[in-house]
Amino acid sequence: MKTNSKQLGSAEIMSTAEGRQYHIGLAPGEVAPFILMCGDPARAEKVARLFDEAKAPIAHREYVTVTGKYKGVPVSIMATGMGPDNTEIAVVELSQVVKNPTFIRIGTSGANKENISNGDLVVSSGAVRLENTSTYFVHEGFPAVASHEAVLALLESVKRTGAKFHLGLTASMPGFYGAQSRTTPFFKPRFKDLPGELATMNVSNNEMEGSSLFTLAAMAGFRAGMVCGIIAERHKNRFISPEGLAKVEMDCIKCGLGAVEVLAKMDKARGSEPYWTPGMLLKA
Repeated sequence: MKTNSKQLGSAEIMSTAEGRQYHIGLAPGEVAPFILMCGDPARAEKVARLFDEAKAPIAHREYVTVTGKYKGVPVSIMATGMGPDNTEIAVVELSQVVKNPTFIRIGTSGANKENISNGDLVVSSGAVRLENTSTYFVHEGFPAVASHEAVLALLESVKRTGAKFHLGLTASMPGFYGAQSRTTPFFKPRFKDLPGELATMNVSNNEMEGSSLFTLAAMAGFRAGMVCGIIAERHKNRFISPEGLAKVEMDCIKCGLGAVEVLAKMDKARGSEPYWTPGMLLKA
């Protein structure tokens, strides 16, 4: 792909002459303002099947994006692959082709707390920044918090799934094995029980992308939220069944799509106001 560089302060964004981004392969006009994000391309395909209408997928490297409409609302689903670094690339490059995007991550995760079980959903109010991708943008003490509008929309939507759900803090790890205290035959983790330590801090679940997403979105003034399906109970070392995985994945997908629908209605009710507030319900 022939590229040029667009100067942004001291940084460079690589793109083609028509603005097609170097890693995600997308140009202006090919992505909706509401963007669902997941790691697995197969999950992105499942999301796209629920769209009212969908354009052909755009795939470049490990990034796969489908844009369409859900209940009349323009929406895109992007599979980013795993990890905070892949998420960083997606958010930075999407910000070049979409004006004022809203990001909703629909992921899978492991539970730390004993009251959270396989098959449950967790809506994240914020994330513990155990990854270090975000530290190349902000101070270590910078909070990774979800947008209040995205959290409210996810909570409204998750009730409609009928799934058991929780609202809480999520820890975002830089890896799957050592970074999550998993012991394998040849590799022993430095920290023996991070999930247990995080449970004592009232951290609900672990995954690998949320804090990078929340941090970058907060820096740019974008909305971002996250809902994750629980597929591992770390306190019991128990993974979900294949049948349970299929169900919780679909519950998570429906929650994310429903949140987009709710956010679109909130935006309409908000009008020219900068933020949605509960008082706007009284005017509806």
